[in-house]
Amino acid sequence: MCAATLTLPRTCIAFAFAFCLALPPTLAAGTAQAQALPSRDDIVSQLDHFKSAPEIDLVALRQQALERARMRLRKDPGPVNRPLIAPDLADLPSFTFPIEFDDNTPIIEPESYQAVGRIADALVHASLLPYEFLIVGHIESNGKREANVILSQRRADAIRDVLVNTFKISAKRIRTIGLGEEQLLDRARPTTAVNAQMQILTLAKVPDEEPTGSADTSPATPAKKLAKKR
Repeated sequence: MCAATLTLPRTCIAFAFAFCLALPPTLAAGTAQAQALPSRDDIVSQLDHFKSAPEIDLVALRQQALERARMRLRKDPGPVNRPLIAPDLADLPSFTFPIEFDDNTPIIEPESYQAVGRIADALVHASLLPYEFLIVGHIESNGKREANVILSQRRADAIRDVLVNTFKISAKRIRTIGLGEEQLLDRARPTTAVNAQMQILTLAKVPDEEPTGSADTSPATPAKKLAKKR
C-alpha cells in the first residue's frame, strides 16, 4: 500500500511528460500565442494618441510598392539598407501583432482568430470609435519581392474581411496596404519571422457624415391638372 502510494506520483509524472511530447506542434504554438495575447486595453493604449493624419495616397502607394519590387537595380542596397517606402507611417500610433497564415496564402489559421477578435474589441472601444485604421501587411525578406508585396496586400485584406464580416466593424473605418519587404519591421534582421507580423495604425478621424435628409423649405410645385378628354 505504501509502496504503491510512493510510486504513483512518479508514474503520473512520466505519463504527463510523454503526453506533452506527443502534443501536435500547432497545439503547442496556439497555446503559447493565447498566453501572449495582449489585452484590449493594451491595444487601445497604443492606438489612442492620434495627432494628425499624414497625406498618404494609398492607391499610389500600392502601385509604388509593386513597381519598386519589380525593379532590377545593379546596385540594390539590399533589404538592410533599402530606404523605407512610406516613412510617414512610422509617425502614426500603431500596434504590431502576429497572425498565423497558411504557407504562401492569405488564409488565416483558426488559432489566430482570437487575436483578430481582440483587435475588434479594441476598435469598438469608446476612445477609438472616432477613428479610421490602416491594416499594414509585411513579409520577411524571403522569396521574390513582387510576390511578397502581392501576398502582404492579400493578407491585409483578409484581416479586414474578418474584422468587417465576422466582427462587424464598419468597413468605412478599415483600410489596407501591403508593403511586402519594402518596409521591414526589423531591418537589421530581414529574414526573421518578426517581419511577417501585421500592423494596425490609427490613420485618420472618421469624417462627419452629411445629413441624409434635410428639410426642403421651398414651396411644392403644384401638380398639373390632367386635360379633360373631349
